[in-house]
Amino acid sequence: MADRGCPLEAAPLPAEVRESLAELELELSEGDITQKGYEKKRAKLLARYIPLIQGIDPSLQAENRIPGPSQTTAAAPKQQKSRPTTSRDERFRSDVHTEAVQAALAKYKERKMPMPSKRRSVLVHSSVETYTPPADLHSAPPDVTTGLVEHSYFERPQVASVRSVPRGCSGSMLETADGVPVNSRVSSKIQQLLNTLKRPKRPPLKEFFVDDFEELLEVQQPDPNQPKPEGSETSVLRGEPLTAGVPRPPSLLATLQRWGTAQPKSPCLTALDTTGKATYTLTYGKLWSRSLKLAYTLLNKLTSKNEPLLKPGDRVALVFPNSDPVMFMVAFYGCLLAELVPVPIEVPLTRKDAGSQQVGFLLGSCGVSLALTTDACQKGLPKAQTGEVATFKGWPPLSWLVIDGKHLARPPKDWHPLTQDTRTGTAYIEYKTSKEGSTVGVTVSHASLLAQCRALTQACGYSEAETLTNVLDFKRDAGLWHGVLTSVMNRMHVVSIPYALMKANPLSWIQKVCFYKARAALVKSRDMHWSLLAQRGQRDVSLSSLRMLIVADGANPWSISSCDAFLNVFQSRGLRPEVICPCASSPEALTVAIRRPPDLGGPPPRKAVLSMNGLSYGVIRVDTEEKLSVLTVQDVGQVMPGANVCVVKLEGTPYLCKTDEVGEICVNSSATGTAYYGLLGITKNVFEAVPVTAGGAPVFDRPFTRTGLLGFIGPDNLVFIVGKLDGLMVTGVRRHNADDVVATALAVEPMKFVYRGR
Repeated sequence: MADRGCPLEAAPLPAEVRESLAELELELSEGDITQKGYEKKRAKLLARYIPLIQGIDPSLQAENRIPGPSQTTAAAPKQQKSRPTTSRDERFRSDVHTEAVQAALAKYKERKMPMPSKRRSVLVHSSVETYTPPADLHSAPPDVTTGLVEHSYFERPQVASVRSVPRGCSGSMLETADGVPVNSRVSSKIQQLLNTLKRPKRPPLKEFFVDDFEELLEVQQPDPNQPKPEGSETSVLRGEPLTAGVPRPPSLLATLQRWGTAQPKSPCLTALDTTGKATYTLTYGKLWSRSLKLAYTLLNKLTSKNEPLLKPGDRVALVFPNSDPVMFMVAFYGCLLAELVPVPIEVPLTRKDAGSQQVGFLLGSCGVSLALTTDACQKGLPKAQTGEVATFKGWPPLSWLVIDGKHLARPPKDWHPLTQDTRTGTAYIEYKTSKEGSTVGVTVSHASLLAQCRALTQACGYSEAETLTNVLDFKRDAGLWHGVLTSVMNRMHVVSIPYALMKANPLSWIQKVCFYKARAALVKSRDMHWSLLAQRGQRDVSLSSLRMLIVADGANPWSISSCDAFLNVFQSRGLRPEVICPCASSPEALTVAIRRPPDLGGPPPRKAVLSMNGLSYGVIRVDTEEKLSVLTVQDVGQVMPGANVCVVKLEGTPYLCKTDEVGEICVNSSATGTAYYGLLGITKNVFEAVPVTAGGAPVFDRPFTRTGLLGFIGPDNLVFIVGKLDGLMVTGVRRHNADDVVATALAVEPMKFVYRGR
């Protein structure tokens, strides 16, 4: 083939035959003729010219399909089964089309032009319509291998170019790279296919954000203008010593026995219904006798396979609703008298409640096999088909014991429990739910329980026969420490306000303070807020009997708003400013600090107006109160008697913070929790922290307990809390706290911009 310009010089086909083949091809593509009819007519047209094309490469005569990328690189291991000729794709096949493409592929293999493979965004692709061919191919359609810039978004099968027929040949003919004639109609279809392949696919979403993604990966450089702590290194703050010379009971159980036998008619606990009516008052004599019955029943009347079901040190679940403090108190002290470890939990509502699943994990890890409850509570629990209490998802198998009076056995007169403080083990386990939703149990030893009651008695100045109004949950935290434990040590009378009553009548606790002439009240800032919304028209209440209004969530920055607003309204009704006593506590460290009234030797209360920008860098900077970018916090009083407190850095080694730096409060005291039950790893990190100086020397000869509270020590050795570790949010190098968000919202005209009660 001397000249590639004219197609098939060795065996040319007449122009009329080529035109007939093109028309036949068009009829086939448009469906006007069947494949069988097409092949019959084509064979008839080419019958007299078959000898003239014997010199063509046999591969160009085979009716093979266009090979895919995998077919051009390796031969198929098996002979693939051909499709029937009646299938849809067989109907639109064309020998002319096949011959042209095969010739183009063969020529392209000879050229061995590398295909572009580097991925680029579609934004750098050039359009096919704007392509300008080289000067020597002005009349040619664009070449698929040069129609785009060298950057191609995706890999394509290697397809050869189609060029126009040079001068001197028929205008209706095009030639492939090997000079095989192709009809113009067929070539236009091939070109349309190639143009489709050249059109880039939609890029993945991340390609639109490549620059932003790279910026996020960059290490943020510290702001040269950010505030940095400049104060001196803090030291360990020592609390006042426990008062010496005051008669101390050997144990809480010995105190209960004393009051139960010497003062049996003294009121211990009064329970209210949802209307505010007193339903039952438990005396110290009844508490002692019922607790004895329960202890005897637990140790002697419960058997499994002719063996006692429980032995000293076993854990027992207490399942009581928030409306039944009397039976909870009996169950708690009954377990202590039986040398069992009570594990108070919430009443499960459904069989598959997500929260109860975490409680089930706690019960399983504690090895709990028995649950105590009341007859009324058991009737409300979900039941299985057998009528027994259903097995809750994630819970271990439990036996249920109803502890109402008729179910307990009277102990013999010669049976006496161990009431002296001779045990060193765990007294009770209090559950804690972390921010991830997991539930762990904090163990409180008998020594810690007794030390906590003594420290609270001294810090709050509790005395015998005082009345305390308790709005909190009596099963945990401050509600348990004040309303169930310390109250018994001092023979106090506790009036328990159920949550359902507070929802129906937010002023109920104030009314009971006035009715019982209560000397102390235990509330949260939410209760004070609700009272403000419901106090209009109430003129016959007086709070002059209160000497301490303990705000249990005083560690939250927004509690100051409720305290100030409550004082402004009720100061005219007998409430004295020094009565309001915020406190700070955590499940791990129990009570950390509490504000004392002046008659107990406490310094005057303090407020701190701090820059939010400084706090985000962990630095304390005093600001002005006119700005909305400040956080106003109040002190939570002095550290507990007999405790040592320090402030350490949040990350890494617990180095002491500087005086103008926010850190985590750590406590060393005999009145803290001792461990996370069964979790040795996190126990060592939290309950056995060793704060060190900048030089690496330990600051104390005994370990500290991390409280999870973020704050600092202010003037007069008062403790200030600005947030909690569980609510800490870190963005880059800046720290924010979930409590700050709430405090900011409440600082901006809460009665106008925040829905009431939210």
